[in-house]
Amino acid sequence: MVSEQARISVITVCFNSQATIERAIESVVAQQWPAVEHIVIDGGSTDGTLAILERFKPHLAALVSEPDKGIYDAMNKGLARATGEVVCFLNADDQYADANVLAEVAQQMHTHQLDALVADVGFFKADHPARMIRRYRSDRFSPQKLAWGWMPAHPGFFLKREVAQRVGLFKTDYRIAGDYEFVVRAFYGHHLIYRHLPRVLVHMQAGGASNNGWRAKVLLNQEVLRACRENGVPTNIVKILSKYPAKLLEMFRP
Repeated sequence: MVSEQARISVITVCFNSQATIERAIESVVAQQWPAVEHIVIDGGSTDGTLAILERFKPHLAALVSEPDKGIYDAMNKGLARATGEVVCFLNADDQYADANVLAEVAQQMHTHQLDALVADVGFFKADHPARMIRRYRSDRFSPQKLAWGWMPAHPGFFLKREVAQRVGLFKTDYRIAGDYEFVVRAFYGHHLIYRHLPRVLVHMQAGGASNNGWRAKVLLNQEVLRACRENGVPTNIVKILSKYPAKLLEMFRP
């Protein structure tokens, strides 16, 4: 049961993120919800990231800076330190849409006694942060659509920590689709009570690892196929590729 005053653990992983990390942290600091635990896991940055993080240290529940084995290893370090009833991830180049995001998440999860809440994410370009170029609609997701490669937008995915503990850690031998594999385990292996919140909660900078050229797309779909097969989800590459026309329509439907 998610309590009325649930603490939310926000996990941010970063590496050489001086251009964006301040904006991400400020969006957490600005939250009106009083019970927020912000955990930052840095991979041993060599630019100005650590200097920025030191300035915000009074607002952080934990700050770790050390080499890691990749993004999913860093995420696991964050999960290991989380103590909130609800856990979520905010990337170093993302930000919450407004100051009421986490309050709304807490209210939704308590009122409806959810295991998970999924919400929409708006993509923007680095040079035009106020202009949304695409809306990732998490209402397209359902557990039945895992076989087609659909997942809720990861920064807009909020999960009870107790459920996350049952699901287990991210698999560190995935390079791009470890978050998808985690979602497959969560929804295909457990009967989760979840709800879609039809509004953009996170502004996400376009151009992440899974969108970085055609080689990344090939690897992403290979790992999505692998994730399904490892977790007993019947699928094939044709099913997985069929989601792209619908994704293209997101460009024209803000």
